[in-house]
Amino acid sequence: MEKFKFKHIAKRLLIMIMAISFVGLISCGDDDQDISPIEGGTETGTMDSFVINSVGSSGVTGTVTFNELDDASVKITVSLTGTSSGNSHPAHIHDNSAAEGGGIAISLTPIDGGTGMSETIVSAKDDGTSISYSELISYDGYVNVHLSADELGTIVGQGDIGQNILTGQSIVYDLGAMAVETISGTATFHERVSGEALAVIMLSNTLEGGVHPAHIHANSAAEGGGILFSFNPINGTTGISKTNVAALNDGSAFTYADIEPVDGYINVHLSAEELGTLVAQGDIGQNILTGQSIVYDLGAMAVETISGTATFHERVSGEALAVIMLSNTLEGGVHPAHIHANSAAVGGGILFSFNPINGTTGMSKTNLAALNDGSTFVYADIETVDGYINVHLSADELGTLVAQGNIGINEGTETENINFDITNSGSSSYIFNGGGFTNAEDPAITLKRGETYTLTLNAPSHPFLIKTDQSTGSGSTYNDGVTNNGAATGTITFTVPASAPATLFYVCEFHGSMTGTITITD
Repeated sequence: MEKFKFKHIAKRLLIMIMAISFVGLISCGDDDQDISPIEGGTETGTMDSFVINSVGSSGVTGTVTFNELDDASVKITVSLTGTSSGNSHPAHIHDNSAAEGGGIAISLTPIDGGTGMSETIVSAKDDGTSISYSELISYDGYVNVHLSADELGTIVGQGDIGQNILTGQSIVYDLGAMAVETISGTATFHERVSGEALAVIMLSNTLEGGVHPAHIHANSAAEGGGILFSFNPINGTTGISKTNVAALNDGSAFTYADIEPVDGYINVHLSAEELGTLVAQGDIGQNILTGQSIVYDLGAMAVETISGTATFHERVSGEALAVIMLSNTLEGGVHPAHIHANSAAVGGGILFSFNPINGTTGMSKTNLAALNDGSTFVYADIETVDGYINVHLSADELGTLVAQGNIGINEGTETENINFDITNSGSSSYIFNGGGFTNAEDPAITLKRGETYTLTLNAPSHPFLIKTDQSTGSGSTYNDGVTNNGAATGTITFTVPASAPATLFYVCEFHGSMTGTITITD
């Protein structure tokens, strides 16, 4: 009986042990299906967070937070909105800024799309290099969040961290339209904690699929210069380019602090194959305009319909941007223009040469920093200059003025610009019209010292010479204040100097009967 009881008890104990073991196995199996809690030290209370921005139209945004732990490790928590249940999003910390791109430094626990959360404990980078809390929050890096493990090429969220985050300081420059009138925008330089900069170019109305190279060039746009810095090309679909700015193309340092003093401008090109076509352009740094300007009128001369203005804009550097704008110039024409010494009435030599005026646009833009002789001539010198501006018909017809105006201390000084239309009657006489004459044959004319006169000639084979004696031939010509003396067709301009003699003559070079007297008065 005792033996039976013992056997029975032993059997029951065995059954209980097996049952407990089975329950334990089931319990262990259930634990394997759960995510084990992350082990690590205790949070010290020291933390820092960085923003993760949506990429494209993903709608995914959030933060990445670094918590210091008391065992020298760091808890990295990614918290996102815009993710959806059932998805898992790989995430990594990469080297460099997002604008530069770089390899994976630290792999994070994939983000659960249902909660938008991920936690990772790290004390070293993927390559085994140890990394501390202080090193992570000042790291030269950024975070990428991917669509899935199968679609790592699709980024749904991204954000700079550490030294690459922005301070909130920025400088904005306008990029004006060029060959394509509808394309314009801005270039904004954002300061990073590191002192480097994030350059963001944003253009409107670029074409889907287009790629637009862009560069910073030396000097102002009016002067032109070589490439200093190359931006990442602008995506025509978005109109955006983002580039980290730390060094120029030659390797020399170029950071946020260097942007305002740079002597440069930005060009945006149509494409890599069409670099000659600019779609946007803008001065930057010391070349931007202060808003101060001086405007001078340029009155019509030989061509009555052509007139305009010369505007001098002050630059931050103290130099000036000179913009000449004329109306009714001819398509394809090129008009040289200069600042001359003295007033237009007195006349004088060339002090400064502008970039020629484009007849198609009627415009010329020139940087103003020094006169032709190299002496300094900046915005502050314009109002006090003793000068005037001449605009010529062409490089081959410098004697024909199409516009003229006094500037500086001579502004407001009136000049009487009288035009004589001169033809011929065979080889017997010149015929004058205008300036008070109607079909007058070889009239005596009176001119005033200090005034400018134009003689528009249409007398082929009869060169019209202003001379000190009334003789044929090319000798004894009087050239003070005279441009294009001896023309038979085209325009002769005569700004009568104060030193002109009381009597001069006009004579055909070949025919002595074609002559008249010029009386000079005050």
